[in-house]
Amino acid sequence: MNSRVTIEELESHADARGLVFEPVQPEHLAAQRNAHVVITQPGGIRGNHYHRHGSEITVILGPALVRLREGQTVRDIPVPPGKIVRFFFPPGVAHAFQNTGTAPMLAVAFNSQAFDPAQPDVVRDTLIPIG
Repeated sequence: MNSRVTIEELESHADARGLVFEPVQPEHLAAQRNAHVVITQPGGIRGNHYHRHGSEITVILGPALVRLREGQTVRDIPVPPGKIVRFFFPPGVAHAFQNTGTAPMLAVAFNSQAFDPAQPDVVRDTLIPIG
């Protein structure tokens, strides 16, 4: 499959205080117009959409299931517990995230489009059914 989605495991540094990682590469930072942090409870689902114009970078701290659709192809990418994975979703690629663990899941997301509540750049596309 010739994927337009980039998936890469990130390095992190941990000590007794906790964990630190860099969610966005310096060369991509200036292009971001929106950033948000999402905490999802066990079993919870986020996403289930695609963006018409914006590119999204999402970093997930596992465990999680990430499901994406490019054209007619649907892929499941498991993020193991304790692993940090960065996803780059270009416009038109549907994506959804499910917390498969027993503790809250962390997601940090950046988008190349500023959020406009009057005209959101989001199209609902259910990849992981809720309920």
